[in-house]
Amino acid sequence: MDRFSSSTVIPEAFQGAKDDLTTQLALVWNQIKAPLIVPLLRLAVFLCLIMSVMMLVERVYMSVVITLVKLFGRKPEKRYKWEPMKDDIELGNSSYPMVLVQVPMYNEREVYQLSIGAACGLSWPSDRIIIQILDDSTDPTIKEMVQLECQRWASKGVNIKYEVRDNRNGYKAGALKEGMKRSYVKQCDCVAIFDADFQPEPDFLWRTIPFLVHNPELALIQARWKFVNADECLMTRMQEMSLDYHFTVEQEVGSSTYAFFGFNGTAGVWRISALNEAGGWKDRTTVEDMDLAVRASLKGWKFLYLSDLKVKNELPSTLKAYRYQQHRWSCGPANLFRKMVLEIINNKKVSLWKKIHVIYSFFFVRKVVAHINTFVFYCIVLPATVLVPEVVVPKWGAVYIPSVITILNAVGTPRSFHLLVFWILFENVMSLHRTKATIIGLLEASRVNEWVVTEKLGDALKAKAGGKAPKKPRFKIGDRIHLLELGVAFYLFFCGCYDVMFGKNHFFIFLFIQSLAFFIMAFGYVGTIVPQS
Repeated sequence: MDRFSSSTVIPEAFQGAKDDLTTQLALVWNQIKAPLIVPLLRLAVFLCLIMSVMMLVERVYMSVVITLVKLFGRKPEKRYKWEPMKDDIELGNSSYPMVLVQVPMYNEREVYQLSIGAACGLSWPSDRIIIQILDDSTDPTIKEMVQLECQRWASKGVNIKYEVRDNRNGYKAGALKEGMKRSYVKQCDCVAIFDADFQPEPDFLWRTIPFLVHNPELALIQARWKFVNADECLMTRMQEMSLDYHFTVEQEVGSSTYAFFGFNGTAGVWRISALNEAGGWKDRTTVEDMDLAVRASLKGWKFLYLSDLKVKNELPSTLKAYRYQQHRWSCGPANLFRKMVLEIINNKKVSLWKKIHVIYSFFFVRKVVAHINTFVFYCIVLPATVLVPEVVVPKWGAVYIPSVITILNAVGTPRSFHLLVFWILFENVMSLHRTKATIIGLLEASRVNEWVVTEKLGDALKAKAGGKAPKKPRFKIGDRIHLLELGVAFYLFFCGCYDVMFGKNHFFIFLFIQSLAFFIMAFGYVGTIVPQS
């Protein structure tokens, strides 16, 4: 009998200890909430609302400009002189600029044939073009395959150079810089750059080079990206929505107003004299393309974006690859902003308005504020107001502003408008990684120069061949679980439960759905979902 009575006492003791702990935590929470938590949360809400207004003004401004450009703006051929290249009877082919085509690659087993074939297929006088394959591959088998492919094209009469180096210093920037040192490059006037998964059409040079020939103030001609695997899964559709806005609105507005935008690192043609005047390629950040563009712009050079010239390429189709890409794309600009802000301010060659555009609009709002505010406001601060009802977020800040921003963003990809809710959830989750990367870039923390080459699966080649290749496994426990995403998921789930039981905000539906999105992406399942068109 004593044994039974003692066994009932133990659970009661644990229950009593648990109640005491809960009481103590509640007491501590009530003591610090009014003097500490409430003022801090109100300050956070105030700062987030300011950033939200900044983002709204930026989006509305770009929407107005792009509308005016579409309605009244002149096409590039009208704004700048453009005439088709013509044969000169006396000079012959020497009247054509000498063009260098650079294709940097690193262990590109799936796409090397496609990229080399596309570069060698560019139409231009054969004695006025040099194809340069910059192979940084560390896999000897792939290296040999790439070299054999170059030899195959050389046997067909193509002027193709296979270049390697004994290190990977500077990654892509280092490879491009090393390629520009070759003696045969000195005779070149322009350089076209294509990443390993890009497939330019044969007439690419005929449509871009004339702008550089007839307009000496132009340094860069940038083409638009066309995604060949956008319909592969839900994740690629979400990427398409974000990137289409970038190309449809941001690049077009920059080109039409200040003749400045960020070079996308590929599918573009540079005037080599402008590239050299700007200081050439630098590997101080992971966005060597943007670095070069900003430096060239500060020298007074102008850029032109051609929205109707599209180059096929492949989107990352695994969540792991996309995370690494977004880390690089978010960390690099923030780090470059830190390094160049004073240089931009002190520059004497560009106007005050262009400086404001580059510092405030291009860098601060788009590359810093947008990432931080999306995560902090919608995933941390807004849910926290459920736990602290004393802090109220105005409806215009919690509902109206994000709704307008979201709708304006969706204009770039009308066919995916029905996926808008999924895009919001996806972007909120990815904002966690972008915010972390932005902070690393601003503080120059340990991963500031981390460079992981985006994996290409060669889907464009497989689709063209019409065959079904075996799919790689998309889910690996060790690679997929991300503790930060799980932590945010549990936080949102807890806030949702609290709102159901004690809250007055009736915010729980959003919290539960966003929590589910964090859970799904923490385990990497998003890459397996195929959307309906």
